[in-house]
Amino acid sequence: MLQLKIVSPEKIIYDNEAESVLVPGSLGQFEILTGHAPIISSLTAGTIEYTTKEGHFSIAVIGGFVEVSQDQVKLCVEC
Repeated sequence: MLQLKIVSPEKIIYDNEAESVLVPGSLGQFEILTGHAPIISSLTAGTIEYTTKEGHFSIAVIGGFVEVSQDQVKLCVEC
């Protein structure tokens, strides 16, 4: 299980567990699963999709950054 935190300048959008996260990286869309290698990447305009025990969710973003380390995914986004 991943610990996912999505923040924007206005608020914390999500801060809880997730099973997977799909992000619009600047070099193309990529998926983050448990055990993903550490990475820092910029994000382009697109959609962040994440799956939790409660279901599948998506957020449209203009851009931002993602950091992955030790099953923790931190997204700083502009919506």
